[in-house]
Amino acid sequence: MDTTAPIGVFDSGVGGLTVAREIMRQVPNERIVYFGDTARVPYGSKSKDTIIKYSRQIIRFLQTEKVKAIVIACNTATALALNEMQKEFDIPIIGVVQPGVVAATQTTKNGRIGLIGTESTIHSGMYPKLIEEIMPQAQVIGKACPLFCPLVEEGMINDTITTQVAERYLSELKKQQIDTLIMGCTHYPLLQDTIAQVMGEGITLVNPAYETALELKQLLERENLANVCEIDSPSSMYRFYVSDTAEKFKKIASFILPFDITMTQQIAIEQF
Repeated sequence: MDTTAPIGVFDSGVGGLTVAREIMRQVPNERIVYFGDTARVPYGSKSKDTIIKYSRQIIRFLQTEKVKAIVIACNTATALALNEMQKEFDIPIIGVVQPGVVAATQTTKNGRIGLIGTESTIHSGMYPKLIEEIMPQAQVIGKACPLFCPLVEEGMINDTITTQVAERYLSELKKQQIDTLIMGCTHYPLLQDTIAQVMGEGITLVNPAYETALELKQLLERENLANVCEIDSPSSMYRFYVSDTAEKFKKIASFILPFDITMTQQIAIEQF
């Protein structure tokens, strides 16, 4: 495998850019091909079969970009499709759930862990299952927050409406004596300040995006895939693709990433 080949990263929309941002920080020599499935966002209310189909199409596309490894930067797709994709494709593929689980079990002091995510992620039961394997005595209290994703996609990150929605979603969790809260959707770190404000002091937020970037770094080193070439400009290091119009994506992406996105290409993902 060519070590200078890029890392493929995909998500239902802009949320996975929080993972891409952490990858840029942790392994700055690596090139990235990012795909945001903006035409079919959100994933959280869709069936397992649909998410597997979408993931398969996106990975087929990323293979045309000659990627050397893939990060499923979406909790829903990780929970519902990761195992299937790892069986189908002969390329290293990691997701965002396991790294978040490990971090949460290392962080909690009282064993009461909160989890917020999409409906599909919460109902999949993947987080509690993996947490129980590491910490059998832990209690996981889950809460679906389906409006968080579209609010982020609409750029309403610091809006009063978003704060009101967060207060409504999180009011029950605040009563559960949790000391750790997993942000179980890659869109949610963009709302981290709001979530932290609503939850109050004494709650540690776990950001799986950061943990996933660290896992990717270890994977690349373990498989001898790490790129040792010089860092170029962002325009040559990073490529961005979407399945719907690129304008809104570019605007939000330029807010999330430490540089402005100048080129984003729309592709017909259904062809793959």
